[in-house]
Amino acid sequence: MVIEALGDRGLILKFSDEINQTAHLSVMKIDKFLLNFKIEGVIEWIPSYSSVTLIYNPEIIKYKCLLEKLEHFDESSVDFVVEGKTVEIPVLYGGKFGPDIEFVANANKISVEDVIKIHSGANYEVWMIGFMPGFPYLYGLPSSINVPRLKSPRKFVPSGSVGIAGGQTGIYPIDSPGGWQIIGRTPLKIFDVKKDPPVLFDVGDRVKFISIDEKGYEKLCR
Repeated sequence: MVIEALGDRGLILKFSDEINQTAHLSVMKIDKFLLNFKIEGVIEWIPSYSSVTLIYNPEIIKYKCLLEKLEHFDESSVDFVVEGKTVEIPVLYGGKFGPDIEFVANANKISVEDVIKIHSGANYEVWMIGFMPGFPYLYGLPSSINVPRLKSPRKFVPSGSVGIAGGQTGIYPIDSPGGWQIIGRTPLKIFDVKKDPPVLFDVGDRVKFISIDEKGYEKLCR
C-alpha cells in the first residue's frame, strides 16, 4: 500500500495504478479494517477500484499519528468475504432506449442479439459508486462487447440508461450528460433521495441484468 497526502485533510491509500481483482480485494480489506478499527479523527473514506481516499480532521489526529495507525493494517490478518446482495436489473435493450447497441455490435462484429445475450448473461459486481450519486461501476463486462466512450459526450442521458465504456458497464441513476455507449434502459429507480438508503446498490453487491420486452418495461413503470 502506497500512501499519498491529499491536501492537509486527506490521504490516498493506493494499491495499484491499474484495475484488477487483487487491488480491489485490498481495497475491500482496508475498508473493513477502517470500519472495525474506528480511528478517532477519521471523518470518512471512499473506496474506488484500486485505492481509497481517506478524509480526516487534523485537529483531532495529526498526519504522523494517522500514518502510525494505518501501519496496523495487515492484509493477511483481515478475513474478507463478499457479503453483498444480488440485485436483478430488468433492461429493455436497443431501440430508442439503446441507441448505441448497433455500434457495439458492429464494433465487435457480432449481432445485436449477441450483444444482449452476452451483456445479460454475465455476472457483475459493484466495485465503485461515483461520478454522480448512485452510479454503479460494474466489474465483469465480457471483452467481446467492449467499446470505447463516445468521442463527444451527450448533453442528456435519461435516468436508468445502461451503458458500456472502456471495459465497464454501469447505470445512470439520474438524468445527466454522459459519454458511455447506451445499449438499453431499466425502469427501476436506481437513486431515490426519499429512501433510506437512497442508493439501490452498495460496493460488493452482485448485479444480474434481465432482458425484458416493451410490455415488461411498461408494466414495471406503472
